Amino acid sequence: MGLKRCEGRHVSSQEALKLGIVDQVTEQNVCEVAVEFALRAVAKPLSSRRLSALTVPCPPDLDALLEAVTMQIQKKARGMMAPLACVQAVRAAATMPYSQGIKRESELMATLFNSGQARALQYCFFAERTAGKWTLPSGAQWNDTKPREIRSAAVIGLGTMGRGIAVSLARVGISVIAVESDKKLMETGRQMVIGMLERDAKRRGVSASLNLLKFTLSLQNLKDVDLVIEAVFEDMALKKRVFQELSKVCRPTTLLCSNTSGLDVDALAGVTDRPQLVIGMHFFSPAHVMKLLEVVCGPRSSSETIATAMSLGKRMGKVSVAVGNCPGFVGNRMLKPYSDQATFLLEEGATPEQIDKVLEDFGFAMGVFRMSDLAGLDVGWRVRKESGLTGPDVDPKNPPRRRQGRKYCPIPDMVCEQGRFGQKTGRGWYMYDKPGGTNAKPDPLIQNLLETYRSRYGIKPRNITDQEIIERCLFALANEGFRILEDGIAARPEDIDVIYQFGYGFPRHRGGPMFYASMVGLERVLERLEHYHQAHPDVSHLEPSPLLKKLVACGSPPIQKWREHIKTMHSHL
Repeated sequence: MGLKRCEGRHVSSQEALKLGIVDQVTEQNVCEVAVEFALRAVAKPLSSRRLSALTVPCPPDLDALLEAVTMQIQKKARGMMAPLACVQAVRAAATMPYSQGIKRESELMATLFNSGQARALQYCFFAERTAGKWTLPSGAQWNDTKPREIRSAAVIGLGTMGRGIAVSLARVGISVIAVESDKKLMETGRQMVIGMLERDAKRRGVSASLNLLKFTLSLQNLKDVDLVIEAVFEDMALKKRVFQELSKVCRPTTLLCSNTSGLDVDALAGVTDRPQLVIGMHFFSPAHVMKLLEVVCGPRSSSETIATAMSLGKRMGKVSVAVGNCPGFVGNRMLKPYSDQATFLLEEGATPEQIDKVLEDFGFAMGVFRMSDLAGLDVGWRVRKESGLTGPDVDPKNPPRRRQGRKYCPIPDMVCEQGRFGQKTGRGWYMYDKPGGTNAKPDPLIQNLLETYRSRYGIKPRNITDQEIIERCLFALANEGFRILEDGIAARPEDIDVIYQFGYGFPRHRGGPMFYASMVGLERVLERLEHYHQAHPDVSHLEPSPLLKKLVACGSPPIQKWREHIKTMHSHL
């Protein structure tokens, strides 16, 4: 017994035989063996075979065993009802007469069947299957367009993302030319890609596709590939130079894709000789493991280009979602108000570990600050500096800095200024045993930093409740989702929820940020956002979106009906 049994894990026939789930396993004609077995069984009394008549000795430490399993589940399956119900059913089977145990199991199943978590999981099942369908602004659908067949591809850049993308392509039979600008970096990347492919092949019991790989220092070797995926450093000037060079090198029919996490795909298309063949393919790290792929459609991307990118994503085993072109696209655009609210809560009296615990108890594998430490705090800091959001001009009378006309919290910058970049430096929002360690511990220095900051600017810390943390973080997240639907960046709420399930760890038993908002009740979400926006009028992402207001005014229709109201809004724009 263990957590895996509570997750519906499939077992082999031999394991099923060992566990007593089946009577016999055969490699002969199954029908003939089954008939023989049935004839033997019918000639004997059935009472000895009835489950209700079986007596199975329980271990003497049953209570301790079930308690240990319960604790394991509570830690690894936070907030999920079904795994705990499995343990309760096993306890009933072991401690009650058969008739009472069956009755208890039926009660548990009835509770699960009628729960919000069941509806969320059912919604996730169908949302994933509809995410691949997307309608272009012109009315054309990519799935009405025949995609190109991709036999060869190139990956530019052998950093973390480039290596994962190269592995994802090669293991599905696509020949890959990997390009790096430095010989040493190329050799390091080559060894890592080969090692990743060999480990993956060993795990799957197949031969590694090493013959599909080529490594080069020159873009000139890409003249005959069908598709290029650029995965260089997230810098617009650098990416533009790469795309300009690709326009000169690649044949006119080659598709040019960028693995950007938020830069303007249309700006990249504008420096090429084929804007209709340019598209974003936003992979998530590690790219050979994470299933999500945001296919970013620029205003000039052709339906054939979109169809090809979506088809390639499916071929690589990705859950591909087509999205529009805007800063941050869908996932990262929504992530900003979510993380901003977390840092504002720090200003007001919360701690990183308090906020993370609330979010993890909700069902996230990691809270916002533990996740930031894992990703590296310097990444966001560099983006903020390049965009002009950071700076020394802090108004002591107005502690939350103003940048570009809105509230801005400088605490993350102050953490980075101390050289605390997360797990890789052994210090971030938490402290770790060593650089690269994963055991996060609360750091008194962070608490001192927060107390000093609040004291300096006269901020009196207050008690922050768990409910406020959930509402401010998750309602702000959903509110930005409503704005994305208004803007036509996502075609429907299901697309947003699929992105957050597969790319950002939103718990499936909650359905996704948009489904969660619908389950809480749109009236409730609207009322709480209005409350928090009134308390924080300079935080624009707390102002309820027009679409949310419209849906509430229309009686809060079920999520499957939202698209009708979104179309109505678009028709008036």
